[in-house]
Amino acid sequence: MANDHIWQQIEQLLAGASERVVLVAPFIKKEVFRAALAAIPRRVEEIQCVTRWSVAEVAAGVSDPEIAEIAEADGRPRILLCHNLHAKVYLADDRCLVGSANLTGRATGRVPDANVELLLEADAAHPEVQRVLDAIGTTSVPASADLARQIREQADLLRADEDAPQVLVAGQGPTRGRWLPETRNPERLYRVYSGRYRNIGTDVLAGVLRDLAHLDVPPGISEQAFGDAVLAGLRSMPEIRRLFEVGTLNLDDAKRELAASGACTEEQAQRAVETIAQWLNYFDEVHLVPVGPWEIRQGREIT
Repeated sequence: MANDHIWQQIEQLLAGASERVVLVAPFIKKEVFRAALAAIPRRVEEIQCVTRWSVAEVAAGVSDPEIAEIAEADGRPRILLCHNLHAKVYLADDRCLVGSANLTGRATGRVPDANVELLLEADAAHPEVQRVLDAIGTTSVPASADLARQIREQADLLRADEDAPQVLVAGQGPTRGRWLPETRNPERLYRVYSGRYRNIGTDVLAGVLRDLAHLDVPPGISEQAFGDAVLAGLRSMPEIRRLFEVGTLNLDDAKRELAASGACTEEQAQRAVETIAQWLNYFDEVHLVPVGPWEIRQGREIT
């Protein structure tokens, strides 16, 4: 079997399209995307590409947001971003391929040392194919060349940061370590997320980008949705779970738990709980109460 058997399957499928093509893959590299577009006859005007862009994954080199510029130059493709995408589906009219292969050189066999991948032909009307396409339709957001440039710029900054978290790709790399918020000013998070960080110092910006990489918030969402996503990340932290279970959190208890876990020194634990309190105060309805050791309590303070 040829090394590029997977690519031959995709190319043959796309070349036979008459009206509509849908490309669904979490990771897409620009060289393979360009080749895929070249395989699609010019008579096909409806091309939809669904992928995902994570700053950490782009920094690791597994995906290229520059496909937005290629799509813009071609004039036909519409790119959508689906943050929890894992499916790989290649559809041409009423035929499709489903399986494991992304649109990357190694997955398609277009480079040496190719992955072992699988694509099977299926009917585009198959209920499971339609289920995936329907889910994409309800959860995806449109991409743009401007968003692509923003993602690339942040990815380059993250890659240059020696303290940045290691990217996690399914089946690759170690488990992500414990995360504690770094930035002392949580209002900076959405500013940086949305590309507005020209007046933020280099060291501070690096800390915000590390926080965002750990939080892994989907790109292109509103400030309200962003706040909800950050709060969900905070709620997943074992150190503050008590706040959401019983309504109060003793900061001294949280500090002792952090120090005892070996995740940080007592001084670092003190800073961490202070930062957590600031984040909770900004993203959630909580207030501080000076009862013995300070406590965080849910709900707005009654005055």
